[in-house]
Amino acid sequence: MRLGSSHSTITEDMSDELESLGWYHCDLSRHAAEALLLNNGVDGSYLLRNSNEGPQSFALSVRAKDSVKHFHVTRRESGYVFGFNEFPTLEDFVKHFANQPLLGSDTGTLMVLKCPYPWRVEEPSIYESVRVHTAIQTGRTENDLVPNAPALGTKEGYLIKQGAIVKSWKQRWFTLNRYELKYFRDRECEEPIRTLDLRECSAVQFDYSQDRVNCFCMVFPERTFYVCAKTGVEADEWIKILKWKLSQIRKGR
Repeated sequence: MRLGSSHSTITEDMSDELESLGWYHCDLSRHAAEALLLNNGVDGSYLLRNSNEGPQSFALSVRAKDSVKHFHVTRRESGYVFGFNEFPTLEDFVKHFANQPLLGSDTGTLMVLKCPYPWRVEEPSIYESVRVHTAIQTGRTENDLVPNAPALGTKEGYLIKQGAIVKSWKQRWFTLNRYELKYFRDRECEEPIRTLDLRECSAVQFDYSQDRVNCFCMVFPERTFYVCAKTGVEADEWIKILKWKLSQIRKGR
């Protein structure tokens, strides 16, 4: 009985550590982790997320200059295993690699864990600053840019939407900020045609019922919205960030 009680206590303590960890992003996908770190992080920014290899498996995603590397971490009763090393807590893990560089095996890139990327991020309207920053990097003007990755859970772009009564398809300008998805007649309009509250959305997924490509649907209690993107990659980006939003809502974040 004592052994079982001890094992249960250790497991609960480790679970409590994960839940209280400010940079543990639960079911964040590899794609979304890369988008967050590349758009909003700095060299050495890192986060921990669940791995699809099992309930005790995690992935440490670390930004190294203009790329993101992913490392496998396993949780055991005695602590967290990374390569040949084992650490009793994640805090010990971070302290160790804050001074001892990680090695990206494919390129030999050295990485130091510098800045934890928090899961609880306020989403101010920083979209313009992200566009300006990208313009400086690319030498293009701010108005030329079409963003292709989420910035702090924010995204905007043109999608083709099916009408509610007349089932015609029209291009609309969509913006996603916090838990609001708005669509406008065009990019210059200030007033949205409609604002959708994602807290009422039950599912987002690719849709093959319409006679169109790159189509996905958003399921709400009163209606299912069908929209299409210009490319499969763009549709995938919208779906992933919308699903990430829904997962955050369900976790109460």
